[in-house]
Amino acid sequence: MRADVVASARSWIGTPYVHQASVKGAGCDCLGLIRGIWREVVGSEPELIPAYSQDWSETAQDEALWRASLRHLISKDLRKAEPGDILLFRMRDGAVAKHLGIQSAIGAEPKFIHAFAGHAVIENPLSQPWSRRIVARFAFPIQEV
Repeated sequence: MRADVVASARSWIGTPYVHQASVKGAGCDCLGLIRGIWREVVGSEPELIPAYSQDWSETAQDEALWRASLRHLISKDLRKAEPGDILLFRMRDGAVAKHLGIQSAIGAEPKFIHAFAGHAVIENPLSQPWSRRIVARFAFPIQEV
């Protein structure tokens, strides 16, 4: 199933970045990418996503995305990377964690797939500047076969 998650994520590459969207080929943001992969590999989304602004959760310092991830995903040890893991990033020190990606490769050349403002969905090296921003690692609630 982990291969299915990575294959699904890669099928979104090139989808334009569109805030709050979650439609393969038409547009998505980082949460929309995870929502789309969920629909493809798990099934119906577990909850409705309320409208959110680009700076959501920042003024209240509310870890809303982290809490939602804990409700619906399987929390993992940060040190145990596997392809298909969902990565939660804190983009600035002291800011709330609100960027998501999918680990697509591990080993000597780790990579991840994400929707990043100003870009389409892309696959990037999981370089040290990105790695040090990871605050949580999750798995989709699917059974390995």
